[in-house]
Amino acid sequence: MNIDDVLRAKEHPEVVTISPDAGVRELLALLAEHNIGAVVVSRDATTLEGIVSERDVVRHLHADGTVVNNTVGAIMTPTVETCAPDTDLDAVMKTMTDRRVRHLPVVHEDAVVGVISIGDVVKHKIGQLQFERDELDRYVHQS
Repeated sequence: MNIDDVLRAKEHPEVVTISPDAGVRELLALLAEHNIGAVVVSRDATTLEGIVSERDVVRHLHADGTVVNNTVGAIMTPTVETCAPDTDLDAVMKTMTDRRVRHLPVVHEDAVVGVISIGDVVKHKIGQLQFERDELDRYVHQS
């Protein structure tokens, strides 16, 4: 099971991006509009320049109450943990746990092709476990 399987199963696989020059208010509107927790920062919707999440907003809000007047570039995380489409799902789970990140951009040939959230990973893993349980149940109850 790899990340490409997870991306294909996503209901909304599009990558939501925002320019580093955009305002934090625009970021908040984008997060709310798409009901997501993080956005890829990119000037051209392909090249990964960073990632910005609700956590980034909250951390900066705590330090500076005027964060909504900043740009995305001022609050984004510029060094981003990523994965490839062929990365094993268990490896991504370990990365997310070890690095304490909830969103991983999926990069192929230097282009962002998707974003995997911890919710996507859990949903896919539960589906996999349910399938295995059903197969075992069928095997045990064969006549």
